[in-house]
Amino acid sequence: MTTAALTLTAIADFPLIGPGDDLAAIVCNACDGSLRDGDVLVVAQKIVSKAEDRFVALDLVRPSRRARDFAARVDKDPRLVELILSESRSVLRYRPGVLIVVHRLGFVMANAGIDASNVGPEGDGRVLLLPRDPDESAARLRAAIRAREGVDVAVIVSDSVGRAWRNGTVGIALGAAGLPALLDLRGRADLFGRSLRSSQIGLADELAAAASLVQGQADEGTPAVLIRGLSVDGPPAPARALIRPREEDLFR
Repeated sequence: MTTAALTLTAIADFPLIGPGDDLAAIVCNACDGSLRDGDVLVVAQKIVSKAEDRFVALDLVRPSRRARDFAARVDKDPRLVELILSESRSVLRYRPGVLIVVHRLGFVMANAGIDASNVGPEGDGRVLLLPRDPDESAARLRAAIRAREGVDVAVIVSDSVGRAWRNGTVGIALGAAGLPALLDLRGRADLFGRSLRSSQIGLADELAAAASLVQGQADEGTPAVLIRGLSVDGPPAPARALIRPREEDLFR
């Protein structure tokens, strides 16, 4: 990676997204022909989930006994807990207000990434699930942009998560296409010629975190960010390459 400087620009005048909306057309229209080969487009998970109609009305959810038991322990709506459990492989930790799970895609996160903020008007009773396959979502958006504009851009689907040992949320990549999400530097030399043995860069996560500074977390209305100036070598790898295999996880 030889990047000396990056620019991060929120894509202006981005409309609210609804089910079935063509994200590629919306991005291309908003960028008005300014996209270039090598650009990186970071889009918030929420707009991808909305376009893919990942809404669920809580009134239609019937909680199981297990969901009701967990709901009593964590002080959450049993219907929401049912959705969390249905989107998860296992429950890792819980306490009142917090339910940490292994999402079906392998992410360790609170509430399986299910959220009600910036989903719709207060009290409309809907929540939003993560995309079914964020890597595939990124790949489709990348291909659609290339078909419309003839440019080769990388795409990252980002979300904000908390971390086990640090306060505050940061952006991470749930999906990626067109760049090495995990950049392997093992075998390269350091400044003194010593071979690197374990250095891997979570490139897609670092770009998602940088973009989240521009996207914001509340009412900014800027869910898409254009990153320009990245120069990186290495074969493309999806965001699922960032998930540490369980056999290498020292904390579970």
